[in-house]
Amino acid sequence: MQRERVTDNIYIFRSDLYVQVTAGLVMTDAGAVLIDTLMYPEETAAIKRFVEQRLGAHVVYLVNTHHHADHTLGTCFFPDAHVVSHRLCRDLLDTRGRDSLIAMQESSSGLDNIHLILPSTVFDDRLTLSLADQTFELVWSPGHSQDSVTCLVVEPQVLFAADTVMSLPTFVDGDIDQLIASIKRLQGQPYEAIVQGHGDVILRGEVQTRLEQDLAYLDMLKQQVSQAIAQGLKTPQAIAETVPVESCGKEKIVLHGAAIQLHESNVYALAASMLSNAPVNT
Repeated sequence: MQRERVTDNIYIFRSDLYVQVTAGLVMTDAGAVLIDTLMYPEETAAIKRFVEQRLGAHVVYLVNTHHHADHTLGTCFFPDAHVVSHRLCRDLLDTRGRDSLIAMQESSSGLDNIHLILPSTVFDDRLTLSLADQTFELVWSPGHSQDSVTCLVVEPQVLFAADTVMSLPTFVDGDIDQLIASIKRLQGQPYEAIVQGHGDVILRGEVQTRLEQDLAYLDMLKQQVSQAIAQGLKTPQAIAETVPVESCGKEKIVLHGAAIQLHESNVYALAASMLSNAPVNT
């Protein structure tokens, strides 16, 4: 696991074990706020040790940005934290999350001590949290998933965008048009940095260009899948073979090569949706 200090009181943790997934830590005079956890227990345990032993603090709030296991599996390491999420996140954790955890525990003994903790505070559109001298603005940001949220540390304008912004945008568990709208809402804002859900921190001078690149990728993806259908291709698999990730403006080496599989999943999901809505010729 890599640790990066973004400001005097903000740290980022980036997994070495699972697709560069990130978690964030914001220190205040009254304790810490943790934004997400990491997939593997040993990495979240290392975060806990850093907070409690190195910094001499404790986690007061833990934000679940969405229900996916790579962001929530370690919540149980912080039993005294006040867990916050979107209302849909709590519902999905209580259903799909439980089923997913059982399936993972059946295939991995390393997860035997992991248990589900549901958020105790939920919201629908937006929520403002304050702890000591820090204010956090949580905003619903659907697209990657229906329950996704972003978390802005108001001062110094550091946005934890979770999977609304990642090195290759994905929407397999969400909706491409909602994701486009959510990314557009981030444009033109005075962010000092954006912490992606997966990948490196995006610094102020790179933010707007990067958001434009993500929107261009999604737009090109829609165009190419639509063209493939117009040319008579009738299955997601056939369409995926004609739309490589590079043709949509992203490099296949992104996220240590995981971009290839993530992009293929995007193509499959979008093609399946477009094919199901395509007019039937009689």
